[in-house]
Amino acid sequence: MGFADRKDAGRRLAAALTSFKGRHPVILALPRGGVPVAAEIAAALGAPLDLVLVRKVGWTMQPELAVGAVVDGADPIVVRNEALIARMGVSEREFGEVRDAELAEIERRKHRYLGQRRRAPIAGRTVIVVDDGIATGATVKAALRAIRQRGPKELVLAVPVAPAEAVADLEGEVDELVCLETPEPFGAIGYFYSDFSQVSDEEVIAALARFPVETPGDPPRPE
Repeated sequence: MGFADRKDAGRRLAAALTSFKGRHPVILALPRGGVPVAAEIAAALGAPLDLVLVRKVGWTMQPELAVGAVVDGADPIVVRNEALIARMGVSEREFGEVRDAELAEIERRKHRYLGQRRRAPIAGRTVIVVDDGIATGATVKAALRAIRQRGPKELVLAVPVAPAEAVADLEGEVDELVCLETPEPFGAIGYFYSDFSQVSDEEVIAALARFPVETPGDPPRPE
């Protein structure tokens, strides 16, 4: 069926997540493409919006091929696809160079998007992780493992579209997984959107400004 654009995908995902409204969830988006999707969910659920900064580690000879992923944190988490690394003959030097470059990009994005912005509390909360789709699942898996270490009460993954194989692989990482479409053959995420334009840094910053994280003692957000 597909989606008109990321906002359309977000509205349709929000409709599938209405049961979470009373659980006062935190919405975490994977930038940049996941942010417009997550913003629609945050609006529908009256929830704060924050980011999980994760980057794919692509093979130097084929950058779109994810041989791993890295996630921001005091001790960055690195997820490696050992089977793919072995199959493609990726050396430790190649992997390390790309990993370090992606960690530097995470730092750039953290400064650009978040600055001194208050971060959403994770421990003991219902956390809904959102992206605009999943291809291999490597970056999302890294993000979920990093968030799990921060002690959420409930961890949910919500995406508009993903291959069935990736969904099956990720179900063990979360308490609940919501995926609207699992088409086969899959191809690329962009195939399932009429408009899959690149999301700008400015769009990410504007979306975050619409859904601030409350400080302790703030009145509750209006329902």
